Amino acid sequence: MQDVKINTVIREEQVRLLKGLISHLDAGTNVDAKGILENPADTYTSEERFAEEKDNFFKDYPQIIGMTGDLPEPGSFMTIEDFGVPILATRDETGSFKAFANVCAHRAVIVENEKKGLKSKFSCPFHGWTYNNKGELIGFPKPDHFGHIDKSCYGLKELPCKEEYGFLWVHPNPKGAIELNQLFGLKLMKEFDSWGFENLVLGEEVEYVTDMNWKLAIDTFGESYHFSTLHKDSLFESFHGNVQMFDIFERNSRITLCKRDIDTMKKEPEENWHICRGAFPVYFLFPNIILNVSEFGIILVREYPLEDSPHKSVSKVSFYYRPEVLKEIEKLNISMADAGSEGFGSIIRDEDYVVAAASHKGMKSGIVDAITFGRNEPALHHYHNTWREALGYQRLPLI
Repeated sequence: MQDVKINTVIREEQVRLLKGLISHLDAGTNVDAKGILENPADTYTSEERFAEEKDNFFKDYPQIIGMTGDLPEPGSFMTIEDFGVPILATRDETGSFKAFANVCAHRAVIVENEKKGLKSKFSCPFHGWTYNNKGELIGFPKPDHFGHIDKSCYGLKELPCKEEYGFLWVHPNPKGAIELNQLFGLKLMKEFDSWGFENLVLGEEVEYVTDMNWKLAIDTFGESYHFSTLHKDSLFESFHGNVQMFDIFERNSRITLCKRDIDTMKKEPEENWHICRGAFPVYFLFPNIILNVSEFGIILVREYPLEDSPHKSVSKVSFYYRPEVLKEIEKLNISMADAGSEGFGSIIRDEDYVVAAASHKGMKSGIVDAITFGRNEPALHHYHNTWREALGYQRLPLI
């Protein structure tokens, strides 16, 4: 990633993380949650809990719908239908990011059906009511037959939105608010400001549909304890298993995985160290986002339930690259799939999600009352206790 914006405080934090990983490697230790936690199986299988999640975490919670790179120029648009409200996100001719309910003011038909593209006007397929990318109604057929209306009162319903640190946020509730200080806290906001995510370019998007609860997908990213077993012939070849750092930022957290390149890096002068060379930061952005950071760019993973069910979910995975990396990929005539999604999918889709789906099947059978998170899995402790607190449930005790 770009170093130009990384200030002294962020540099010190990155060195702290690298030194912490080296210390764990040398001592044969790992992060310690100071106890074991048992998570009830109905966290994943209960229809009642699922209904609470939908209302609290998707319909009435600020959502990261993508990155600045998803709307790369004026006239760009994207549509989303992942959390109850159909959304049309645009970038107008001034470059401003806007978000609207993708619902015609005439007869409530979905206005735009394309996923992404370049348009300055959007016409409803039913009667041709047309809106600009500021959400304003600019015309409709046969106004003399239809009758007089005040067009200023018939625009698309605008939704709260914000673009900051390269993220695109939308609140599905028109009366909702997006307060980044409450969502992230000052420390994480400064950290995100240092990465230069706003300069990244979208390379590819893929989706993984799986028969499992959406939170099980999040759980797979939360520890490296399984690397030497599940990923023994894949990820374990380039990562040390069961070695990580863990930090909390309000409802969010970050685990820092340990790459095997750290073995060589630690022998070099400290000024030559780089966080993405010796480590792999993974951010958990509550409630449903996994952000993976590498020297090439980022992999954004958005988890959503499917079919109005706790038993099926989709992972929407977007690969964003630094511009110079993307140019090198194009120069070498490497496909986007070969550059990112195939390798990622062969691990996450074909290994992690296979066992996560098996876990869901096991819990759905009713044979077990709870699953267990070890002392070396603090990210899972934090996520699920945060989830419980957000829904008004008591924290799970350490054993």
